[in-house]
Amino acid sequence: MNQQTLIEKIKNALEDKKGIDIQIMDLRGLVSYTDFLVLCTGTSGAHIEALVSNVTDSFKGVEKPSHVNSSKDDSWWIVDFVDVVVHVFKEDIRRFYDLEQLWGDAGRKH
Repeated sequence: MNQQTLIEKIKNALEDKKGIDIQIMDLRGLVSYTDFLVLCTGTSGAHIEALVSNVTDSFKGVEKPSHVNSSKDDSWWIVDFVDVVVHVFKEDIRRFYDLEQLWGDAGRKH
């Protein structure tokens, strides 16, 4: 599956579960470990888990993430498709880590 299709499928899965403030950051040329970050906010632990489950379920039998991991308190989940890494946060955690600012040089897609 090409990157654009992968990103669109991830974005659609997040939108289907009402993910908030979905941002796609193009890191090509900035880092070597991935090409894109997809950032999304959930309103609660249950909402975040639903978002992550919908992303992973959308790829069953097609493209399996290489890694899925959560913080101890489930406030931040990462779904790693190698070339595309998805971060799903609770709002306060997203503001605290502020990946948009950290990767301010990255191109943006919405």
